[in-house]
Amino acid sequence: MASRRGSASVVLPSGQTLPSYTRSSEDDDGLPHATKKKMADHLRKYESLFTLTPQRMRIIVEAFKESLELGLAKSGQVVPMIPTYVFGWPTGKETGKYLAVDLGGTNLRVCLVILDGDGKFEITQSKYRLTEEQKQDDGQKLFDFCAECLKAFVDSNIEAGFIEKDHVLPLGYTFSYPCAQDRIDHGVLIRWTKGFGAPNTEGHNVVEMFRKSLAKHSVPAEVVALICDTTGTLIASHYVNPKTRIACIFGTGCNAAYMERVGDIPKIANLGMDPDTQIAINCEWGAFDSFEHENLPRTKYDIIIDETSNKPGEQAFEKLISGRYLGEILRLIICELIDEGVLFLGQNTYKVEIPYSFDTAFLSLMESDPTDELLMIIGIFSHFFALETTLAERQFFRALAKLVARRAARLSACGIAAIVSKMNYLDEGCAVGADGSLYKKYPMFAERIHEGLQDIFGEKGKNIVTCDAEDGSGIGSAIVAAMTKARRDAGIYPSL
Repeated sequence: MASRRGSASVVLPSGQTLPSYTRSSEDDDGLPHATKKKMADHLRKYESLFTLTPQRMRIIVEAFKESLELGLAKSGQVVPMIPTYVFGWPTGKETGKYLAVDLGGTNLRVCLVILDGDGKFEITQSKYRLTEEQKQDDGQKLFDFCAECLKAFVDSNIEAGFIEKDHVLPLGYTFSYPCAQDRIDHGVLIRWTKGFGAPNTEGHNVVEMFRKSLAKHSVPAEVVALICDTTGTLIASHYVNPKTRIACIFGTGCNAAYMERVGDIPKIANLGMDPDTQIAINCEWGAFDSFEHENLPRTKYDIIIDETSNKPGEQAFEKLISGRYLGEILRLIICELIDEGVLFLGQNTYKVEIPYSFDTAFLSLMESDPTDELLMIIGIFSHFFALETTLAERQFFRALAKLVARRAARLSACGIAAIVSKMNYLDEGCAVGADGSLYKKYPMFAERIHEGLQDIFGEKGKNIVTCDAEDGSGIGSAIVAAMTKARRDAGIYPSL
């Protein structure tokens, strides 16, 4: 792609022509850079685009609630509200050794979890990086890779004496992509998310595919439960803090899970379960407002991201709040200002024009830059994009990062508020176990969620507290495997 370049020379007020630009700390004026005032004018425009008023948030919460209800009533809805066949909360007395495998958006993680009861556990784990090629390669090959990694992990733990030889361990498989489940050890992949596109997987039972790979590599493990990381986070957080009622993930993807009464899920009435039984629901709420786009405040940048994504129209909520896209939103704004001749005149901008080159971690660094000169931002632009910036521009970029990230956090609060409102948790209050890189690493993300909850609910919003969830895909997965084994051994809903 041809690079957008501004003029390589600039005429100063004195009439002199500067053939090229060199940085001067004394005098920004007259150089091919946007002035402070100009940047402030632009910032006002973006503030109006990215700011969510409390009134708008409440409207979104109502629409969100309707989507959740619809998903519980009928199959095949935009927000699928998937029953996970994880029944009830853990007792805290679960014990034993379990394997957990987590196929995440960036890593494959394998764990040996020892549950000691009383909300206590020990964990040993290994991580393996997933390449972009593996994410697009044939599905069975992906599961073969998972099995090979697990085999190596189990073998090393047998050698270390943590696992008895020839002992088949129950395994909880965390697979955080939308699956249709009609029992806990079965899941048909509805669609890939998080940039995966492995063919021959959508529409297939991923447990069967994984079991095939485990058998092929002679791994001594029995898949007992297939869960998503969010369900695991719900269970693990409750195991440690019984006030937990909701779990959310705010990372590469986004999702929520909570515990629902079977009697309030019309679409599974045919299973004939006791209506007061509790069952965990995996909302898959990243899909909220997909296709119709009636409720979320999308800007033209969000629309570009959607239309150029590998799943246009889908995952509408996720595209506004997940860590995969926030950096790209900022990059598109920067490119628009380059096109308009506002930024980086006379500099070669080809690096910043590469889609997804602006990582969300950069926004995080920009917001947490403690220096007056914003040296961290100088570093990001010079090191990664070979671009010189003025202080006015750096202040503008930092303010933009804040706008984009604040909108994401406030929209996240709308999702939490929808579940709180639906389940009437506001008066008694509850804990929300939250996980994911945005929540844990992005400065002020949690505080902005809390601020959003108070904007929606008023003073009572303080009753809803998010807290760091501990490891859903490892610990949670193991606890679910333990709960499932105990439930089936006791003959409770053994076919589910």
